Amino acid sequence: MRHGKKTNHLSRKTAHRSALLSNMACSLIEHKRINTTLAKAKALRKYVEPLITKSKEDTTHNRRVVFRYLKNKDASSVLFRDVAPKISDRPGGYTRIIKLNNRLGDNAEMAMIELVDFNELLTKDQSKKKKTRRRGGKKATSEVQKPKENIDAIEDAEIIEESSESINSEKEASEKIKKDESPKSETKKSEEKDDSKPTDPTK
Repeated sequence: MRHGKKTNHLSRKTAHRSALLSNMACSLIEHKRINTTLAKAKALRKYVEPLITKSKEDTTHNRRVVFRYLKNKDASSVLFRDVAPKISDRPGGYTRIIKLNNRLGDNAEMAMIELVDFNELLTKDQSKKKKTRRRGGKKATSEVQKPKENIDAIEDAEIIEESSESINSEKEASEKIKKDESPKSETKKSEEKDDSKPTDPTK
């Protein structure tokens, strides 16, 4: 029975197992995604996530601790330079394990392990949500809606004012036309009256 045995020894001695996990961790950091067996992926997740947490604080001591486990200068520099800035806001859970089809030769369970923040397909659609509290949510929305209503009312008032001004201008134009026509009609009438009067032949 396996009482109290939390670690999977992966059928290897300690030195072989540590070398295996170190190499897999370096490959994961450099390539951001690797395929392996499900058991190795689960063991690697426990091995690499504490190292990624160490990389959040870039100090000489942390670099030495990480290098002690990875034993690779390039991988440790990539971890501190490229990976650490992307995972700075994430409080753990830096890796994702996705099960794949079983291997053809020995039917072993296969899996893909990847760094969560480097999956471009999933990170494109995700937009950063603003952190909001429950208490102030409704008030904020109502306050935001009020100025919009005021803006709509102002726009309606401006349209009404414009329409009233156009009506007034039309009335003034019609009155001017009537005034212009009225003297002309009076002169025409006077001319017609003059024509209607009989002319005295004696004169």
